[in-house]
Amino acid sequence: MSTARVNALMAQMTTEEKIGQLIQLSADFFQNGQAEITGPMQDKNLTLDIVYSAGSVLGISGAEKVKNIQKDFIEHNRLHIPLLFMADVVHGYQTIYPIPLGLGATFNPELVRQTSEVAARESAAGGIHVTFAPMVDLVRDPRWGRVMESTGEDPYLNSVLAKASVDGYQGNLPLDKEHIAACVKHFAAYGAPEAGREYNTVDLSEWRFREQYLPAYAAAIEAQAMLVMTSFNTLFGVPATVNQHLMRDILRDELNFNGVLISDWDAIAEVMSHGVAADLAKAADLALTAGVDIDMMSFAYAKYLEKASKIDEKTLNLINEAAARVLELKEKLGLFEDPYRGLDVNVEAKEVYSSANLAVAQYAAEESIVLLKNEADILPLQKSMKLALVGPVVTSNDLLGSWSWQGERREKETLAQVFDKNFENIQVEAGCNYHSSDSILEQQAVAAAEKQDVIVAFIGLPSSESGEATSKTDINVPKEQLALLEKLVTLNKPIISVVVTGRPLDLRRVSELSDAVVVAWFPGSKGAVAIENILDGTVSPSGKLPMTFPRNIGQVPIYYNSYRTGRPITNTPEDDVNKYQSKYLDCDNSPLYSFGFGLSYAKLGIKSVDIINDNVNDEQPLVLEVTVINESNFSAKNTLQCYTHQLTGETVRPVKELKQFKKLTFAANSEQKIQITIAKDLLSNVHTNLNCYVDSGKYEVMVGFDSDNVITKSFKVE
Repeated sequence: MSTARVNALMAQMTTEEKIGQLIQLSADFFQNGQAEITGPMQDKNLTLDIVYSAGSVLGISGAEKVKNIQKDFIEHNRLHIPLLFMADVVHGYQTIYPIPLGLGATFNPELVRQTSEVAARESAAGGIHVTFAPMVDLVRDPRWGRVMESTGEDPYLNSVLAKASVDGYQGNLPLDKEHIAACVKHFAAYGAPEAGREYNTVDLSEWRFREQYLPAYAAAIEAQAMLVMTSFNTLFGVPATVNQHLMRDILRDELNFNGVLISDWDAIAEVMSHGVAADLAKAADLALTAGVDIDMMSFAYAKYLEKASKIDEKTLNLINEAAARVLELKEKLGLFEDPYRGLDVNVEAKEVYSSANLAVAQYAAEESIVLLKNEADILPLQKSMKLALVGPVVTSNDLLGSWSWQGERREKETLAQVFDKNFENIQVEAGCNYHSSDSILEQQAVAAAEKQDVIVAFIGLPSSESGEATSKTDINVPKEQLALLEKLVTLNKPIISVVVTGRPLDLRRVSELSDAVVVAWFPGSKGAVAIENILDGTVSPSGKLPMTFPRNIGQVPIYYNSYRTGRPITNTPEDDVNKYQSKYLDCDNSPLYSFGFGLSYAKLGIKSVDIINDNVNDEQPLVLEVTVINESNFSAKNTLQCYTHQLTGETVRPVKELKQFKKLTFAANSEQKIQITIAKDLLSNVHTNLNCYVDSGKYEVMVGFDSDNVITKSFKVE
């Protein structure tokens, strides 16, 4: 419902000015504190009058710069309607946190909320009003580069973290000057492109879409995210950006989303390439009818300016609807009262990259790091050990990851520099580059390693190989880095491999060659310190894999909550003789490392799982009491995970589904009782009529520290 202010503005605005509110421009249009049409933008046939009536701009920040552009813009806008400033603040503004996949590995909603809140405070001080985050797309194919921007493969984990991120960015509504509006993306199912190839077709049944992909979007919208971004892909046979069923029926009507719907970059124009619109004018009609309020950089809605006086009543109503929503967003942000919302160069200087924010970044990085292997307890390292630090990542400051934007302005400590401060005797030799070998570098690394006690290999991929438009068919660690490990293993010294990556990799060979394996993701501004703190035992690792790591790329997509088949393997000796099962001839079905897996320095075990009641109904949830024992001298965090399985249902059910998790601290040499509650509605599923409800019948509940190693109990739902 439009407010009195918005209604009054709408009454004064010309059709052209309303259309202007639907147009988003890039930073290219605003240089030196004022609007310009230069370079690649000259061929868009836009006048300065059109630019000065635009509703929003993306990719500009900095308090002084934003203030100058806003002042110039308001002076030239007839009704003095302020400009909206939007940007990709994905995992930090200038203080950079682990990539979202790494934040998913924390299994810590409060930490995700906190990182989003700090990112909001920094970017608000820099003039940003809207962030294009969180990305809540469910991801299961590591060939797709944008898995780094998601929190993983599980609908429940994604939903919990989506809500936490929105809460962090926006705070308690109404929005204050230290928070910014969140834009949930990409609606919908962008994370399921065929063959993991960027921008490719997505072909899901609506049942499966609702079952697994929709929940995280719904959670973010329920958390009152103010914007939603359309996705590039097709869904149900229609490009999402012009998909009326998706945007009107599901997003607007079912999920009750009343905020601003924005296209992704040039997505409206791209429906011509999809083959559902013959020209840009038709593409604009389809997008507007589907309910897209803002056109990001396709200039499709600018086509309406050419015929503003002749627009039919139906189209004019759609334009009014969209323009009113954009104006309502500006009002919610307080821009009509203060177009320079929160802009203060002194506040910006104090807030951005502050020591407090960096402390949060370090904590987040420590929580995200996953220990996958630790043979003979080689970790943690002793400060007196003589270390050989090798690998292409050891002297690189490429630890921020894709979508860092403003983070690149800051110097970062390298791993070599951090280890040099904290260990008595280190030798540093890269040994090779990311994708090329060098015999001299290799010889130097081997010579250095011969003199030391332990080899720490920092390997992985550069940040340019994850993020948008970085699909890969080969998800192995580069062969040059494996060759270095193979040369070093002949020295018969312990090898610890630390993998910096934006996606799950095939770590089979790395695991074979290493005594310990650590996945550090792209850990952010304080990543080097966090890695050192994990390796030396200052912090016990507590990260858990938010995506399954395959043992062979031929298994992809592989995920823990697969549906049962009619001919499943039995995990008995019969599997070796029974050919007619759902299995491979040349590879085990199981992953190398499963969802939720991650080791600790503490020796934790589940002593018992007791069900308080085994009958679940509307009044009585499932309640478990779990006893955990720590038989070590290490105090450590770990995530207790609870899965369920419905034995019989109207539709096929996954072999297990995450329904609850708790990240807890376990004192050294202690025993702790934990209560877990699962409400009946968490057991609901989508039926053949596409409605979601709970079936009565027999269920199983599984409790463990990862999805594979669990204790199973039975219960019933009435």
